[in-house]
Amino acid sequence: MKNIKFITLFLTAFLLLNGCSKDESNTQTSQSEQYKIADEIELTSIIGTKATLIRTENGFKLKDSDKILMLDIFGTYCAPCQKEAPHLMDFQLKNADKFMLIGLIHFEDVSDEYVLENFSKKYNAYYFIANSKENSKIVDQILNDINYNRALSIPFKVVLKDGIYQSLSDNIDGTVVGNKFYLGEVSTNTISQDIDKILNAN
Repeated sequence: MKNIKFITLFLTAFLLLNGCSKDESNTQTSQSEQYKIADEIELTSIIGTKATLIRTENGFKLKDSDKILMLDIFGTYCAPCQKEAPHLMDFQLKNADKFMLIGLIHFEDVSDEYVLENFSKKYNAYYFIANSKENSKIVDQILNDINYNRALSIPFKVVLKDGIYQSLSDNIDGTVVGNKFYLGEVSTNTISQDIDKILNAN
């Protein structure tokens, strides 16, 4: 009985720290499927607002903006995604002048109404959430850009400044490890420290 409790606790902790995954491995996007420099990708949020990404030489940036861009690959069913959503919302509100978060629904086929009712309203996630067929192509491009060759687990975030992927701190102990991504749940304290470093480096 004790062993069952231990295994259950271990699996719960592992999922919270490392995120949710599906049995989909990252297949490298072919050259013809990749975005070209200066391509514009217009995204519509689940509540109808618009944002346009511009493809840069090595990444993406917001059109007509120099804000730091965070792309959050997530799923509405994912427990770590649900847990961090209100904190991400709070961070977005406090830093709207210099930062924009775009959530990209991945690994599921749901309606905008479903996302609104079962994620945004439940977890106070009223930041920009794109539920588009374009999401998969963007996700594949991100993974190609940063040479991420493992199976994708969510939540998975990248941060870009001026169209360039930024080195981020480890989301467990806060050390800078040079990764171009956050894997699993990440605290807004870690995000805030990284954003400050990115802004002060320029």
